[in-house]
Amino acid sequence: MNLNENESMFRTIRSVNESTQRYWVCIDASPHIVSDGLWSNGEANRNPMKSFLPLFELQVLLIFGVTQICGLLLTPFRLPPFISQMMAGLILQGCFMVEPVGTYLRKMFPYGTHDTISTISSIGFVLFIFINGVQMDFGLITRMGKKAWAIAIMGLVVPLLAAITTVSVSPQLVEDGEYYNFVVASVSHTVISFAVIASLLNHLEMQNSELGKLALSSALVSDVLCTMVTSTGTIFAEGGTREIITNLLSLSSMVIFVPLLCRPAMFWIIRRTPEGRPVKDAFIYLIILLLFFLSWLSIQINQESVLGAFILGLSVPEGPPLGSALVKKLNFFATTFLLPIFVTTCMLKADFSITFSSLSITTISLVVLLIHVIKIISCIIPALYCSMPFRDALSLALILNSKGVMEIGLYCYLYDNRIIDGLTYGIMMVSIVMVACIVQWSVKILYEPSRKYGGYQKRNIMSLKEGSELRMVVCIHKPKHISWMIDVVDLCCPTAENPIIVDALHLIELVGRALPILIHHRHQRHESGREHKSYSDDVILSFDIYQHEKAHAVWAHPCTAISPWSLMYEDVCNLAFDKVASIIILPFHQRWSMDGEVEWEEKSVRALNCRVLERAPCSVGILVTRSASSAHRLAVIYLGGDDDQEALCIAKRATRKDGMSLVVYHIVCQEAEEEHLHIQVELDSENDNIRYQQIIATRGSDTASFLSEIGKQHDFFIVGRRHGIRSPQTDGLTNWSEFPELGVIADFLSSPDLGTRASILVVQQQLSPKPPPSFFF
Repeated sequence: MNLNENESMFRTIRSVNESTQRYWVCIDASPHIVSDGLWSNGEANRNPMKSFLPLFELQVLLIFGVTQICGLLLTPFRLPPFISQMMAGLILQGCFMVEPVGTYLRKMFPYGTHDTISTISSIGFVLFIFINGVQMDFGLITRMGKKAWAIAIMGLVVPLLAAITTVSVSPQLVEDGEYYNFVVASVSHTVISFAVIASLLNHLEMQNSELGKLALSSALVSDVLCTMVTSTGTIFAEGGTREIITNLLSLSSMVIFVPLLCRPAMFWIIRRTPEGRPVKDAFIYLIILLLFFLSWLSIQINQESVLGAFILGLSVPEGPPLGSALVKKLNFFATTFLLPIFVTTCMLKADFSITFSSLSITTISLVVLLIHVIKIISCIIPALYCSMPFRDALSLALILNSKGVMEIGLYCYLYDNRIIDGLTYGIMMVSIVMVACIVQWSVKILYEPSRKYGGYQKRNIMSLKEGSELRMVVCIHKPKHISWMIDVVDLCCPTAENPIIVDALHLIELVGRALPILIHHRHQRHESGREHKSYSDDVILSFDIYQHEKAHAVWAHPCTAISPWSLMYEDVCNLAFDKVASIIILPFHQRWSMDGEVEWEEKSVRALNCRVLERAPCSVGILVTRSASSAHRLAVIYLGGDDDQEALCIAKRATRKDGMSLVVYHIVCQEAEEEHLHIQVELDSENDNIRYQQIIATRGSDTASFLSEIGKQHDFFIVGRRHGIRSPQTDGLTNWSEFPELGVIADFLSSPDLGTRASILVVQQQLSPKPPPSFFF
């Protein structure tokens, strides 16, 4: 290491001993924080390149730019975000060795500023650990099944025993002075981090899948056990007997008294917060101050600073209002701003220019590979024993072997404290990149959650036998959706001879917790926790009343799903699949006022509807509500196709209701007028409240004119989506379609320009499931 004044923050530098690289330096007693500016006279001699704040701002700007470019270039490979941040550090490190770029970079990253950016970015790592602790549902450990416990314990204990066995015979395998590096390399790869697994599953959009929930449950147990073992081991590894006893008592006090005192205080904050109102900022800032105090306290007892943050995070009640408020307040500052800087600076510390010993590289690499193979096998065996398919068991094992930001922080801590050397640190950083890439690509290939729907045909209303029960899943986002969904169930005319079993799914966005949950209120009315119960009380009460009114005709099962918007469709589809539902009813993402203005719109609801239409294991209906009045004048717009046939079946079922009249408008082109007369035979029944009318339309404009005429004559329309079907009757209308998920006809009827107050149910019959991809497994 050769130092000069231009590439450091020191005033003068003089070499004392070149062989030992010792220097005599002169520094300012009061360091320059801010500069005089580019156009100042420099009277105070505060050069921008010799002041800490301007240099920090330039370093952050450079790191941000390089990480964004790397992220953009790596987007097609669908890698986790921290990979691009590590690549940015690797690129910057390589640029230091290339002239003349290296000269400018050494001036931008002079010796003496590395501690500044590392310390500030470490705050982001501490906040990241705290956020993940907040999102953990610690009470889940007491509710998990035997499968999660078996996989968690086997996946941790067996590799750990293998690592200890390998270390016990390692003195003959490693060179002198590198034994401790070998111990760290072998043992550290047995650790399973909940934060890493949660981030990976979020990136893979697998949090709501059965495999994702099992992986999160197993990772939670493993992470807590690993934290207990490593924290205790750190205390016994350093210091004398008196220091060990003092630190052990301090650690025990922190583990016991922080949850014991902080958790009741946080529940007191929740009780002081009115329902639907945000938590006061004063409480948020007080918790953040406590977070930094506990991080400082952790350092005083020879622990990592993140330990106190993790314990405090576990003490915070997950979910709204407090947990979600903390996550929203800290997530951008920690995860988006400071954490990428932390990851990049950690990679900058890895020195790949040193002379590597081939024996050390080979030995450590082989041991890391061996530990991962043993860990995969130890996770697969209990999964297979629990009757899990091999592909899913292998995917689960790979997920639990993933490495990420937690391991980066761990190795950086060990390197900064000179517990491992630069060789081991570089190998470990490379292993993180390789393992993360392998896991990401392998799981994408192996696991396809929608393949379980394959082979299950005829889950639709048209295939129901006479007198059989109808199973429905209705989705609710807001309180006003409750009455709308009850009206749809009532429209299908439940009777004792033709009963309806309805699963009312209340969908809530996942905020402030990492693990999605599905609550069946009939079975576990109190298991969800007090902070979530009130959100679904209206749903439970309304459907209980409706079931009581329709005794022996309706059985209602309220449920609550708490998950991210991007993964909410899996909750809907999985529930419909498990309950053998024939149709899913979804609310439309817009709500119009009486004067035609949009009074409610949620783009995330629209995205959910589109995903359900693509993946649903049964038929799907989207309800466009325009009026709260009950439907008596029903109409079906029929053009042909499976979707229109499904819509016609629902309409025929609705005609059993007293006072209901139905008109079926059969729109045909003039040339094909004789081909669809069989529809009139299907509608021939004893009921005289069904009327069939054939409409001739040779082009889309004729259909539009007809729909404009009948728009105000009915108060409810049932229409098939007819996705992907083109016909002369709809030519030209597609170009004006605003919402493709409704189909051409329903999109035209739902337009505010039409002036109708009729509600619309858009029906898509069950799609033929796509065959699962065929692989060797």
